[in-house]
Amino acid sequence: MDLKKFIRDIPDFPKEGILFHDITTLFINPEAFRYVLDKLVDYFSNQEIDYVAGIEARGFIVGGALSQILNCAFIIVRKRIFFFLSCSSKLRT
Repeated sequence: MDLKKFIRDIPDFPKEGILFHDITTLFINPEAFRYVLDKLVDYFSNQEIDYVAGIEARGFIVGGALSQILNCAFIIVRKRIFFFLSCSSKLRT
């Protein structure tokens, strides 16, 4: 499957001269998204996986789905500012 047709290119984002590849458009197509997940599962199938970590936004989507398929725990990795704003002081110690 040619995944390039499911990924949107955004020129000059976040600043001039950068070409941003937006994978959110990949999630709109269930077959393309499933293809990506299947390829990741195939890649990691011979390894013992205990955790999948998803980094911010899109990583939450891919990592969460992948962890369910691999039957392992999912760790959310957030930018420090968001973590501290959303957690109680007890969790920060």
